[in-house]
Amino acid sequence: MEILQSFLQDEISDQEFYDGIIEFIYSLNIRSGEYECNHYIIKKMDHFNYIIYDEYVIEGKREIHGSVSIHKGKLIRIINRYAKKQGFKIKK
Repeated sequence: MEILQSFLQDEISDQEFYDGIIEFIYSLNIRSGEYECNHYIIKKMDHFNYIIYDEYVIEGKREIHGSVSIHKGKLIRIINRYAKKQGFKIKK
């Protein structure tokens, strides 16, 4: 949960950031791919499964020190709950 909490604090800090992330998650046209946020990356494995991780480049090599896998429904609920507390307009 520490990764998710840090993700929410870092990435759901502005309405525009929220909109971009939630549109990526909701999109049925994107079956798999990555969304680069300010600090974290959201990896869409398929329409229902996501991995959120913090990526570092050290000496030219990509390193991932921690990640969390999460189902689409749970991710949407967590993001929307946090965004609502921030006063953002929620997309359904």
